[in-house]
Amino acid sequence: MLRRLIWCAAPLVALLVFVSAFTAAPAARRQNFDWPQWQGQDRTAVSHEKGLLGDWPKEGPPLLWKADNLGGAFCTPSVARGRVFGMGFRGNDEVVWALDEKTGQEVWSVKIADANKRVGYNEGPRCTPTVDGDRLYVLGLGADLVCLKTENGDEVWRKNLRKDFNGDVGGWGYSESPLIDGNKLLCTPGGKKSTLIALDKQTGELIWTGVVPQGDQAHYSSIIAADVDGQRQYIQFLRGGVVGLSGDGKFLWRYDHPHNGTANCSTPLYRDGHVFAASSYGTGGGLAKLTRDGDEVKAEEVYFTKNMKNHHGGMVLLGDYLYGSDEGKLTCLEFKTGKVQWAESKAGKGSIAYADDRLYYRNEGGPVILVEANPKKYVEHGRFSPPRTGKPAWPHPVIANGKLYIRDQQYLYCYDVKQK
Repeated sequence: MLRRLIWCAAPLVALLVFVSAFTAAPAARRQNFDWPQWQGQDRTAVSHEKGLLGDWPKEGPPLLWKADNLGGAFCTPSVARGRVFGMGFRGNDEVVWALDEKTGQEVWSVKIADANKRVGYNEGPRCTPTVDGDRLYVLGLGADLVCLKTENGDEVWRKNLRKDFNGDVGGWGYSESPLIDGNKLLCTPGGKKSTLIALDKQTGELIWTGVVPQGDQAHYSSIIAADVDGQRQYIQFLRGGVVGLSGDGKFLWRYDHPHNGTANCSTPLYRDGHVFAASSYGTGGGLAKLTRDGDEVKAEEVYFTKNMKNHHGGMVLLGDYLYGSDEGKLTCLEFKTGKVQWAESKAGKGSIAYADDRLYYRNEGGPVILVEANPKKYVEHGRFSPPRTGKPAWPHPVIANGKLYIRDQQYLYCYDVKQK
């Protein structure tokens, strides 16, 4: 009898499993291919989405919608939970906004601070909002760290990195995008008392303060998390160089060669016990090997190259190869050796992201270019020129749920890059 009941129930169970999987699939797909923070889901500027256009038509991919009146800013948007989030200066206000992902219509906007226009390039904030569940975390240009509800923008808690943590940042203001790691929010006030901090993401209460010896000023990069030989580490590019702190805020190591005296912006890359960081102003990039000896960690340089003077366009690591802008050339390096595979000046200086075997490259002068992720040669698969404001096009491209997002100050353009 039991065997007969099981046999009769099997088709019903299979049907329920099928229906559950089918109904859950759209939400799962949307979540899997969201771009919920700076440089995507894992801060590598790599999307795992497939089924995207491998070639663009001459006029570029179709425009789905355009949003305006977003406020001046250099920040890159994030995409999550069916919405697009960003920041801007609107008149005398520094605001955070949310748009409907399908239509580009504004869902809500809130002021988080007075617009701080006393920094270089005054067009607005630089932070990419970080989405974690039903919370949104932003860092204003003038040091206001704010947690909001994604649904309506209601404020949950706030801190000020200068007033609350004696923060010290370079002349272009706070440009970091907060990192959420487990229950912690990580960010970089900078200075001798609170170089890096970890806060409780739910309440904003301080968990730990991490101090770099002799202190170090915050610059314009964002923290990444990495597991190094079984140890959780937080890696950041400060004014004086790249540093690593333990999961509880202890200073572990630093690697100074990639820094310059003006602006360190690009997010470091981590792979298999190695960290690569680069900056511009004639400097270049270097690879350091991290070695643990008990509680101590050493950072030893493997190589340094002048062929990756990456300003603020970022880099992507794909397999054994690194791609990024070396000033005015899109360049491919072998990650372990620094050997140049190719360098193409017609791509120009720009910012980069990756999805479905293609590099999405945004020239800061305007054109957006689709390039094959090919370490042997430069192969272009299309380019187009979105409308321009005339100001530098520094926000990075974002690929999420079959769409390409391109921001230029108060405008945001959404293009359809999904295969039909």
